[in-house]
Amino acid sequence: MNGKMTDLMNIVKEAEIIDDPAVIESFAHGYRGDVPMRPMFMVKPKNTDEVQKIVRWANETCTPLVPVSSGAPHLRGGTVPTAPGSVIVDLSGMDRIVKVDRRNRLALIEPGVTYTTLGPELKRHGLRIAMPLLPRKNKSVLTSLLEREPVVSPRYQWNMMEPLRALEIIWGNGDKFYSGGGVFRGEKEEDWKRGLVPVWGPGPGQLDFYKFVSAAQGSMGIVTWASVKCEVYPECRKLFFVPADRLEEAIEFVYLLLRYRFGDELFLMNKSCLAYVHARNADELESVKDTLPSWAVVVGITGGHILSKDRVEAREKDIRDIARGFGLKFIPQLRSLSGKEFGERIMRPCEEPYWKSRYSGEVQEVFFLTTLDRTPGFVAAMNEEADGLEYPAERIGVYLQPVHQGVGCHCEFIIPFDPDSRMDTRKTEELIRKSSLRLSDQGAFFSRPYGIWADMVYDRDAGTKTATKKIKEIFDPNNVMNPGKLCF
Repeated sequence: MNGKMTDLMNIVKEAEIIDDPAVIESFAHGYRGDVPMRPMFMVKPKNTDEVQKIVRWANETCTPLVPVSSGAPHLRGGTVPTAPGSVIVDLSGMDRIVKVDRRNRLALIEPGVTYTTLGPELKRHGLRIAMPLLPRKNKSVLTSLLEREPVVSPRYQWNMMEPLRALEIIWGNGDKFYSGGGVFRGEKEEDWKRGLVPVWGPGPGQLDFYKFVSAAQGSMGIVTWASVKCEVYPECRKLFFVPADRLEEAIEFVYLLLRYRFGDELFLMNKSCLAYVHARNADELESVKDTLPSWAVVVGITGGHILSKDRVEAREKDIRDIARGFGLKFIPQLRSLSGKEFGERIMRPCEEPYWKSRYSGEVQEVFFLTTLDRTPGFVAAMNEEADGLEYPAERIGVYLQPVHQGVGCHCEFIIPFDPDSRMDTRKTEELIRKSSLRLSDQGAFFSRPYGIWADMVYDRDAGTKTATKKIKEIFDPNNVMNPGKLCF
């Protein structure tokens, strides 16, 4: 046991400290020169006070901290140490659902709360939360929202941070801070009766402090508590498909649905992506893919809790008429793929194995923000890069998710590969690098810059890079929070 571990144990006596080699190795990243990029140990705090003590200890000892809330696997590198002597701060033990309030449609959660635990508790209160597409069972809700993962319901997304509201933050300097209405923690029933509810996110004052920790990969501070906005759980719900031979055929149809705020769930997929979601394992994938159209729009309709069935039937008729006007079919089933089954599946966390990894066992992703009308050009560019590297373009899953009520679009390429094949691994790495550069040149906005995207993004925007570093110096002057990420 090293000296730093002993010192930390004396400071946070209740926290669990782990130095199991298998756990440490799961966060390893190889070497920087001759220096191993492996954490020293992991600490699991149980409450906010312990988190604050850990951050203050890190400042006193100049120890890098890497916050982690979700369970393995960690696919994007945001939780991999990039500085020697790091300590993993595992927040999964802080897993209280502090409060669910039906009247204000609000839930108060800690970072260890997953979609698996939150969903049933919200349903018990007649609520639900807008989710990303098939998150892993051990995915932290708070991490997902902080990293701005797109949700499948753009009509409920009033801004890019939705449904995240107020936060409790331990900044990198050890100070505790409440963003928005977070000072009203609402842990006492009398607070709720008096209307002291942490329901708004921006502020305090003129600054939206919660944006400083958004997509920051834990490099500004640690969020220990948050309020999230919920929606009423629908009494009636249907899901439909709109197949298309070409992506361009579906885009104007989707734009019109977005304009009318039709569709509670609304996104597009190519046949490979549909197959990854639908097939239970790799053996089923090819046979399933043969039954699917080149592209499909997925449209979910719900009716709330007042005249629910009547509203669903009326909306179904409206959308069918719109689809007919574009020469498209609005159907409840794609041969082997049932809308009812698909709809039930996307309302829950993903069953194992994880849907993106079902083809080859491992997966890489390229994702960015754009507008829906520009996505055909990005799809063509990705396919050209794949062909140039002799990577099978038909393997690549394409997921297009309108965001912020259709103002933008999350464009995602899912690239499976065989981790046991050196050639497959090399081709995939090269495809990620070359396609990312080309897509960026075409105007792709990598708003969540993991890995190689960080230099690519910040080197093109000197002003943002300078401003971001100044903010880091204010909130984390000793650079203890996940150093090496973003432009730090």
